[in-house]
Parts: sequence; C-alpha cells; structure tokens
Amino acid sequence: MSNIFEIVSKVIKGRRSIFPDSYIQKEIPVAIIEQVLESANYAPTHKLTQPWRFVVIRKEAKAKLGTELGRLYKETVSPENFLQKKYDSFSKKTAQADCILAINIQFHPDKLPAWEEIAATACAVQNIALTAEALNIGAYWSSPPLIAGLGDFLSLAENEKCYGLFYMGYHNETPREANRTVMADKVKWLEK
Repeated sequence: MSNIFEIVSKVIKGRRSIFPDSYIQKEIPVAIIEQVLESANYAPTHKLTQPWRFVVIRKEAKAKLGTELGRLYKETVSPENFLQKKYDSFSKKTAQADCILAINIQFHPDKLPAWEEIAATACAVQNIALTAEALNIGAYWSSPPLIAGLGDFLSLAENEKCYGLFYMGYHNETPREANRTVMADKVKWLEK
C-alpha cells in the first residue's frame, strides 16, 4: 500500500467530533484557518457551482454570535420550555471555540436541484473536518434549528442559507475509537 493511502486512511479513521468544552485557549493562526478553508474548495461540485460559502467568526464576533443565538432561542421557545442552562450554553460554546465557521450554501435553482448543492457542501465540510484533524484542531459541525434565523447576522445573499456552525479549537483530547458497525452490513454487491 502507498504511504499516501495510509496517511489518508489514518486521518479519515481518526477524525472525531471534538466539542468546545475540550478546547484549550490557543489561537488558530489565520494562515491555518485559510488552509482549512482552502481544502473545502476541492470538494466535488456538479456543474462547478461550488455552492459552499463560509463566514469566519473570530475574536469579538464570537460573543456577538453567542448573544444572537441566545436571542433567537429566547424568541422561539415558549416561556414554560425555556431553560436558562441552554440559553447560557450559546455564549459558553462560542467563547470556548477559537474559530467558528458558518456553513452556508449558495443555491443555483436554475442549474440543479438543491440536494446536489447540499451534498457538495457536505463534501466541502468533510474536507474541512479532515484537514482540521490532520492539523490537530478539534472540530464539530453543529446544526441547531436556530441557524435558520442567522441570515441577517451572517449577511447572507439571495438564495443563500446557513446549514450549520463548525466549531474549531486546539485540544488535548486523547484519540478515541470510532463507534461504527462493520461495513459489510451496509453494502450489497450486484455482479450478475
């Protein structure tokens, strides 16, 4: 087997969601964030629409995002279902991350169906996740229902929609095994 395959396989199999409470207070350099984002640009894209769009949220903007998520939560949940702990968690998570990427999709309804744009963007995010793993940056894709209300905050363009927040930060977590069932249970072979 080639050395490249072994490296790629190790990164794929080692990637795990690392949550903000595991992040250490260490800044991710802008050049590294740019490398992580550049890898997204090589995802497959039908008709070369390249629908992925990202908003990089750092420094003071993280606190503004936490406040906005808290506001949206307070506006959308009924008073009897309001949980102070959940409300507080938005500011806490955004503060713990060094960098947050808003994952957005620019749809091209005149060219192809929305699911293809979503699939292409998911591939772009996988590239980001694998690059982050290779650089020992913890990361995870969060997609709370509140992201539907972030359009103004993120200054989304027409036909653009937010599909999640990608939290990133350096960490000291010990690698852990993947919880996966065997692939053979998920594959059917047709040869005749």
